[in-house]
Amino acid sequence: MRTLLLLARASILGASLLAGNAVAAPADPAAARAEMVRRIEAEAAATGAVTGVARLDPRVLEAMREVAREAFVPAALRERAYGPGPLPVHPEQNLADPFLTALMLHLAEIRPGDSVFETGTDTGYQAALLVRLGARVTSVEILPELVVVARRLLADLAGDRLLLVEGDGYNGWPERAPFDAIIVKEAIDHLPPPLLAQLAPGGRLVLPLGPTDGVQHLTVVVRRPGDRLELRRVLPVRFAPFQRGGRT
Repeated sequence: MRTLLLLARASILGASLLAGNAVAAPADPAAARAEMVRRIEAEAAATGAVTGVARLDPRVLEAMREVAREAFVPAALRERAYGPGPLPVHPEQNLADPFLTALMLHLAEIRPGDSVFETGTDTGYQAALLVRLGARVTSVEILPELVVVARRLLADLAGDRLLLVEGDGYNGWPERAPFDAIIVKEAIDHLPPPLLAQLAPGGRLVLPLGPTDGVQHLTVVVRRPGDRLELRRVLPVRFAPFQRGGRT
C-alpha cells in the first residue's frame, strides 16, 4: 500500500553521515531536480484520494526545481540527494522525504510576505525553500552542530528574510510572532500551546500529530474566526520524536 511505503520512507535512520568520504553529486543536478519533481507529482496524484491533494502548488514545485538539495545532503549521500525517502543528516535527524516536504509546504499555503516559523532546521533545506517562496522565515534547531551547518549553507539568506536560531522549537519565537504558518517537522502527541498562541488569525499549523513511538497523522490546524481551531488529518506518517530542551 502507498501509505506503508510512506511510513517506511519516513522512519528515522540510526547512523550519522554528516562526515564521510565525498561522493559526486548527480552529473546533471537540474535534470535530477526535474525528475524528483515529476516523481513528487506522480506521488501526489497516486495519494490524492487519501490526502485530498492530487495536485500540488506549482510554486512549491518550482522552488524544489531551483533549490540545490544536494548542497544540504551529507557528502556520502549526494548521489541519493534527489531520490525518494529520508536521508540522515545526524543520528537524531533526517532530511525529510521530498514528497512529504512538498506536501507540507503545500498544506502550509505559503504566500509571499508570510511570516513562517519552522521547528527542526536540520541542514536548512526547507528553510531555503520557504525563502524561495517569499516567506519571512524563523527557523529553530535544537542541535548546535546542525545550527553550525545550516548557518554555513544559508549564509547568503541571513537577515530579515531568515532568522536561524538554536533553541527549543516547542516554545516558538514570540519576538517574531504572530506567524501566518508554522511547520513542525517532528512527531508530537499534542498541539503545543506556545505555537497555537503564536498562530495568526487564519494561520496554518502543519505537523505530524500522534504517538511519538508509532504512527502519526500529518495534520493541518487552521485558526478560524472566533479563535476556533479547525483540524484536518491528511496522511498517516512516521516522523522522529520532537526534541525538547536546549536554549530558548
